[in-house]
Amino acid sequence: MRVKINPGKQRRSINFIDNIVYSHVNDLQGNPMELTLSLMVQNGNCEMRLASGRDDEVSTGKQPLVIWINGAGWRGVDKNLMAAEMEFLAEAGFAVANIYYRSSKEGHFPAQLVDCKTAVRYLRSHAEEYGIDPEHIGVIGRSAGGHLAAFLAMNSSGFDSREWTDTSSKVQAAVDMFGLADIPMYSKITFELIKRPDYRWHSMAETHEGALFGVTGETTEEEILAMGAKASPINYINEDMCPMAIFHGDQDPLVPLAVSEHFYEEIQKAGLGDRTEFYVVENGGHGTREFFQPMTKQIIADFFIKHLKLGRRMDNGTDK
Repeated sequence: MRVKINPGKQRRSINFIDNIVYSHVNDLQGNPMELTLSLMVQNGNCEMRLASGRDDEVSTGKQPLVIWINGAGWRGVDKNLMAAEMEFLAEAGFAVANIYYRSSKEGHFPAQLVDCKTAVRYLRSHAEEYGIDPEHIGVIGRSAGGHLAAFLAMNSSGFDSREWTDTSSKVQAAVDMFGLADIPMYSKITFELIKRPDYRWHSMAETHEGALFGVTGETTEEEILAMGAKASPINYINEDMCPMAIFHGDQDPLVPLAVSEHFYEEIQKAGLGDRTEFYVVENGGHGTREFFQPMTKQIIADFFIKHLKLGRRMDNGTDK
């Protein structure tokens, strides 16, 4: 059967570039590490370009960038674990970077934030190479990654490495998905839970935040709360904060909805409520499928389209 079809050219091909080294750091034992990221970008007919040196697609110009930050309790996961779920942003016209940052076994806070800020500067420094718009960079993360995305949204000074210092680590938009914006609020719950014999951990050193801060059996609750306060975005709210959307499930069994509610309230008290959207996800747990349904993705895409100045809307893979 021979059929002639005319599918058109509304959608551009998305290419995936993996294992781009963006930073050189040391782990807790002093061993050197290379931190890597991957990049999804609509940048033409890459195989034809490699094979023939020519490209049959006209460039659409530089693309705004969205950086995805994984969660997993700061304990480290494959940077590409959620890449498939983030492809919708590439379909919408964004370049999408997935970054690996030091786990709590490889570095204690603020190492994780330092790495994320370094990734922003690396990508901004290499914007021309990757076809990225360096003036419009956003971040999105879930859980521990939501905590880091919210921290980046504050655009606070400090927490910078000595790499790619010719550029800024400021971002222009952020999405915090059920992040730990107020770690002491969370730790107070953990203090009670570890007293239960059936709880998964029996000391603060074993917990996610305990591992993040490198606490020991000698670390007091007051010291842990102080560490948490220094590592909480809620304590860095300021006028430089970029527009941010917060998503949290009303049935989250790990990070209480109250954490994001308190964060949103403090942002409003600071007079920055007009920069913030807060979405309570009905029946949403901790990263359950409700967060990755078409409705949720559309809200996220539209948020970034608005604040990163992309002049089109995601709609079944076509441009509007």
